[in-house]
Amino acid sequence: MTESEKYLRNYSANQAADDVIHFVIPADCVGLRLDQALARLMPEYSRSRLQEWVTLNQVLLDGAPAISKQKVWGGEQLTVLPQVQQSEQPYLAEDIPLNIVYEDDELLVINKPVGLVVHPGSGNWQGTLLNALLHHSPQLALVPRAGIVHRLDKDTSGLLVVAKTLISQTNLVRQLQERSVKREYLALVHGELQHGGYVDQPIGRHPTNRVKMAVVESGKDAVTHYKVEREFPSCTLLRCTLETGRTHQIRVHMTYLKHPLVGDSVYLKGPQKCVLQLRELLTGFPRQALHATRLALEHPTTGEMMEWHVPLPEDMQQLLKQIRITVTGLADEE
Repeated sequence: MTESEKYLRNYSANQAADDVIHFVIPADCVGLRLDQALARLMPEYSRSRLQEWVTLNQVLLDGAPAISKQKVWGGEQLTVLPQVQQSEQPYLAEDIPLNIVYEDDELLVINKPVGLVVHPGSGNWQGTLLNALLHHSPQLALVPRAGIVHRLDKDTSGLLVVAKTLISQTNLVRQLQERSVKREYLALVHGELQHGGYVDQPIGRHPTNRVKMAVVESGKDAVTHYKVEREFPSCTLLRCTLETGRTHQIRVHMTYLKHPLVGDSVYLKGPQKCVLQLRELLTGFPRQALHATRLALEHPTTGEMMEWHVPLPEDMQQLLKQIRITVTGLADEE
């Protein structure tokens, strides 16, 4: 074990994330720039976060504010103050009920209901998941975005993971970037599909409608896998798995396949072909029929693989039940 690894192990075992952290620059960091030594000693944090602390004079070398490019020669006293600035989190805590699927000191997994906005923004500065998180766990005020690392659209329900510490947030962001987080969705789409497949098409902002995303050549790479869960006349229940996490990804990719989501007011273009007896059901559903049903990831501190499942929400269950009754005349599946 190198000297850096010894220091890292001692730090991980004995220091809280918001404590002042002290290091002595070890021999295996001799000749490195300060930012390189920091990245080696504190890999739990992103390089941009470490650089920010240097810029804000929250990193001291032998008692003086450090400079990223200065070299270290071993034996120097390094002090790091890893506080997040309160200005990064000016939002109010609000007592909003949360459907918590799992919680420990590092993670919080939520089953998000339909209608709950994840992050404050234009027109939705209060009443969001972020406001609820700050009430549930006040310490999240010291984590950027209250620990939110990925989002669900307002009218998409299902599983969403939140990091409760800065170290866990950095780890989860890396897992998302490495595409090792597994996310599965159930989506009811217009049209009849007999088999699954995948869409590998870049997604970016729509060239003329800034509210929408679209498949565009200049967009970011996006891959969605899908398989058929249940076939109905005029519609199909799909299980979609994401490799990437672009805004509106499933909604855009299904529209690209000419199988837009039932109830999607943004991406549906005009009436869809539909058997007469189902038209009112499918056109009357008030939101996109999309639910994040499965989430799997590696625990950021223990390394254990963890997985959660939640069933369809009541509105989608009732929609499928009514479709089944209309098509078969039977209230229950055989």
